[in-house]
Amino acid sequence: MIGRLSGRLLEKHPPQILVDVQGVGYELDVPMSTLYHLPAVGEAVTLHTHFVVREDAQLLYGFLTTAERDAFRQLLRISGVGPKLALAVLSGMSVDELAQTVALQDAARLARVPGIGKKTAERLLLELKGKLADALPTVAGGAPTPAGIQADALHALLALGYSDKEAGPVIKQLPEGLVLEEAIRQALKVLAKK
Repeated sequence: MIGRLSGRLLEKHPPQILVDVQGVGYELDVPMSTLYHLPAVGEAVTLHTHFVVREDAQLLYGFLTTAERDAFRQLLRISGVGPKLALAVLSGMSVDELAQTVALQDAARLARVPGIGKKTAERLLLELKGKLADALPTVAGGAPTPAGIQADALHALLALGYSDKEAGPVIKQLPEGLVLEEAIRQALKVLAKK
């Protein structure tokens, strides 16, 4: 298993790149989120990899962060999701955005990724629920970002017995800039009126 490569970036031909590692050129498919942050051709690069062996091919996928690779692997565990679709998801949104989309069960956001329809988006959200919680965005110092506060508020409402269908739309309508306690308080007021 090839888990990581460090070498010199030789070529960029989206979604594929070529990395020279001590005279051996490795072709890797990368999501656009990785491609945008790669150094210039000729510079040093380190990528976390995922190696796939199929009957007709041996494929190597590269990621700048372990979070991207972990999300890719979580997507591959879902029945019917192959490497191309997993790359498309990570090309269409960052890991933080994907984690937020899953936490809020926002099928419409996921369906905007090319190659994913409404039913596939709903299935992905169901399968990924609770598996990307570690990737929820936080800023330095551990304070949750607005997206993280929304996700935490949603989890609190679910713990109180509300369903995703009840709580999800209410959380999406909350104004930004609220602290967690206020977000939960406002969401409970809206839910009490229903």
